[in-house]
Amino acid sequence: MSEDLPNLSVTFLDRELHSPLVLASGIWGTTVSLLERAANEGCGAVTAKSCGPEPRRGHVNPSCIDWGGGLLNAIGLANPGVEEEIGLLLEAKARLQPRGVAVIASIFAGTAAGFGNVARRVATAQPDFIEVNISCPNVEDSFGEPFAASADSAAAVTGFVKEAVAGSAIPVIVKLAPNVPSVGRIAQAAVHAGADALCAVNTMPGLVLDPFSGQPVLANRSGGISGPALKPIALKAVYDARKACPRTPIIGVGGVNNGQDAVEMLMAGATVVGVGSAIYLRGPDAISLIRAELKQWMAAQNVARIADLQDRAHTELLYASSPAAPPVPYAS
Repeated sequence: MSEDLPNLSVTFLDRELHSPLVLASGIWGTTVSLLERAANEGCGAVTAKSCGPEPRRGHVNPSCIDWGGGLLNAIGLANPGVEEEIGLLLEAKARLQPRGVAVIASIFAGTAAGFGNVARRVATAQPDFIEVNISCPNVEDSFGEPFAASADSAAAVTGFVKEAVAGSAIPVIVKLAPNVPSVGRIAQAAVHAGADALCAVNTMPGLVLDPFSGQPVLANRSGGISGPALKPIALKAVYDARKACPRTPIIGVGGVNNGQDAVEMLMAGATVVGVGSAIYLRGPDAISLIRAELKQWMAAQNVARIADLQDRAHTELLYASSPAAPPVPYAS
């Protein structure tokens, strides 16, 4: 294989990225310098931490623990609010755009219309993409059910966001949750409502107890599981989303801790691969390590391009068909 191969460049939403690795929202998305560090480590795109309509302090500590199989966190959507986030995004875009690194804004809200309002404000910073975190609770629902829990609410949020950013033409990525009866059905609903891409998957709810007191370790009691324990769940979510929406770009995220994890995510149906908890588990060099391991694996297996890995788990999807053909009807 020549010195120029394997080639790690990939196309995501008509944007050419030099690497398939994407900084996931959260762990390093709080400052411009950390977003820039992720780019330096080898990310082709970086995601800022989710922002909402107003500043939020989030949950009190302990809000994140390493329980042995990964992380359990209940940060509580702590963020400075959309108005301050606009400044962060503008500066990040100014620093990273000349280097060809895409900037992804991440948003949340308590109502479907609220998502549209936050998206409209965030769009003024002209991020390359807007990721919509629909795992937050719907405050208008009697039980506070997350928007990600049903196809109808996922579609409603997507519709409001697409309408809000229509003038800016910024592509919209909808981030799916794993703890639903059918990831594929919700993925299809979001795409039918206008989502340009999907992100699969968010954290999985979990609980860790202190065996001596019998009490939950986190102040919020439960939290979201990330890291290696999430990987099989994330792979299934990516696989289901790809099967349901064969032509929709997907950010595959959840438990990617090494180069082979990234390979499996691409094979399951991801277009690009998100990295988050690995930065804690392997240290600040995690992204560059995963990138090097991915390239080494490809070279060892004589794989020249990322495209040669994508969708290998979906041999039934690798056929010539009309680009206008509808998504495959999904049944879980």
